[in-house]
Amino acid sequence: MPFEAAAGRCQGVVDNVSVARVDQLLAEARAQLNRVEPRDTPALLADGAVLVDIRSDAQRASDGVIPDAVYVPRNVLEWRADPESDDAEPALGDHHTRLVLICNEGYQSSLAAATLRRLGRDATDVVGGFLAWRESGLPVATAPE
Repeated sequence: MPFEAAAGRCQGVVDNVSVARVDQLLAEARAQLNRVEPRDTPALLADGAVLVDIRSDAQRASDGVIPDAVYVPRNVLEWRADPESDDAEPALGDHHTRLVLICNEGYQSSLAAATLRRLGRDATDVVGGFLAWRESGLPVATAPE
């Protein structure tokens, strides 16, 4: 039997791949990251790291943008962050450039940063995401139209 119901959850193996819960995936992703507090991010940027905003257009339009962050939509992040890709974003630098991802609350960015690490990138994310950034009093600007 490929799946067993346990407390309303599916667990098991599908096509020889172990099935995990999203909480487990998030914990595994974060275990490989040295996550950054919002207040510590500006120092990393001064040292050459690149802040990558992966929030949706709608979130950026309603909540604002972070000055000097590079916007890369989540759905194309891996292609833009891989320096060997034909679709690489030059502003993301090479494999030696540290990438600090930020999403709205710090969940999506953790999973994305772990994926970028598999591509050989030095990647991490901001604890609490944009909401924590804004709460910390760090710069936020109106999104350009």
